[in-house]
Amino acid sequence: MKNFTLALAVLALLFGVARYSVAEANPDLDRVSMKTATVADLEKAGDEARAQKDFTLAMRYYRSALNKDGKNAPVYNKLGLVQLQLGDLSGARSNFQRAARYDSKWGVPLNNLGAVDLQEKKTGSAARYFKKAIALEETNATFHVNLGSAWLGQSKVDRAIVEFTRALELDPEVLNKTSRTGTQVQNSTMEDRAKFQYLMARVFASRGDIDQCLQCLKKAKENGYRDLAHVYKDEQFARLWQDQRLAEIVAPPAK
Repeated sequence: MKNFTLALAVLALLFGVARYSVAEANPDLDRVSMKTATVADLEKAGDEARAQKDFTLAMRYYRSALNKDGKNAPVYNKLGLVQLQLGDLSGARSNFQRAARYDSKWGVPLNNLGAVDLQEKKTGSAARYFKKAIALEETNATFHVNLGSAWLGQSKVDRAIVEFTRALELDPEVLNKTSRTGTQVQNSTMEDRAKFQYLMARVFASRGDIDQCLQCLKKAKENGYRDLAHVYKDEQFARLWQDQRLAEIVAPPAK
């Protein structure tokens, strides 16, 4: 179970951080003067470079902005995201820590620190960061997704279900969103989503909601869940074993 939660296709992303290759510098973006541009202009230029996957240039703009404003939490956070995308976990951690220090009431850098820990398979520490982020911004669906992933990494399935359920209450599309310019990391791979849908199918089966159960099983299959055959061994699904609709999703075991 740990393997699938810690695979981390980091965004995802609301927000993700998939590891893209570094593109060649964009000449139009590079026209922004590092010396004369305002902090806001430099941050915007960095955002544009990041959207185009030119992470080296994005770092230059963000660092230039920080040279002018050394306590800018959002820019430290974005610099950390770029470093995370480039695989520099140590650098990312340092800048997320600075962002959290300069804006102690902002949950995003705490969430992102948890994402770094999750990538390093430190699920206990990751969960603590995600809980701190939620304490500051309880209605942020991404934070709940990430805490659910951390609980799954510790095989705490019931806790994970609670967090994923809350995330979907807050934002039904949270597991499907992608972005190159977001500010928070969401640790949600396709494998995560498939596992989540299977777990939710168990919940709906236990409640007697067969239609929702079958819908979740279909989504789990679409996302590539590998152990669908276990549905015929799990007593939670017993009432479905003779249902033809289940057989259309996953074939019953040969007799």
